[in-house]
Amino acid sequence: MSRKILVVDDEKPIADILRFNLEKEDYEVLIAYDGEEAIKKAFDWDPDLILLDIMLPKKDGFQVLKEVREEKDTPVIMLTAKEEEVDKIQGLETGADDYITKPFSIRELSARVKANIRRREMVKSSDEKDPKDIVKSGNLEIDLSKYEVKKDENVIELTLREFELLKFMATKPEQVFSREKLLQEVWGYEYYGDIRTVDVTIRRLREKVEDNSSNPQYVITKRGVGYYFRRA
Repeated sequence: MSRKILVVDDEKPIADILRFNLEKEDYEVLIAYDGEEAIKKAFDWDPDLILLDIMLPKKDGFQVLKEVREEKDTPVIMLTAKEEEVDKIQGLETGADDYITKPFSIRELSARVKANIRRREMVKSSDEKDPKDIVKSGNLEIDLSKYEVKKDENVIELTLREFELLKFMATKPEQVFSREKLLQEVWGYEYYGDIRTVDVTIRRLREKVEDNSSNPQYVITKRGVGYYFRRA
């Protein structure tokens, strides 16, 4: 069964190139040329992954991502011609799983698409895991089977990437990981992009799981090295 990818880009030549190359890898591809069309197709077609340009007519990529994230956890890779760090950070903070800056190689794009779809399929198969597979630390409870985190018995809404990052560190407590290692293990491939991706995701994660994100007790920084999970 072929995986479905929604390509959202208002530049038809780019969209056509993406479709041609993705279809060569046996993906089923649908294109949307503006933000409103993208939202409709994201909900009606239910793709396995969305390639989403930022600069779009009617609704920009950030607004599309926000509306999709209100109801769906479909992997989203942001596409942008801009180099400004603020665009990358805004995309990640809105809930993007990844970003890639134009111009990019088809090989790089293919690696990211495969990695993000693979991550999503791992979540879908999680029902087969042991339902008692739970990590507890202080007031946090991480259910590895349900992909669910509770704090003081209240469910915390995490994105897939935030959960994967927390899960990876929490199942290896007290072990310090560099940003590069986290990108490789959690994002699922040899990363081409900015390691600040990890910093942004860590910051979002702390804001959700920590009582005081400025003085974290779980997700700890080892200055000059990386991050680790401390069991409380």
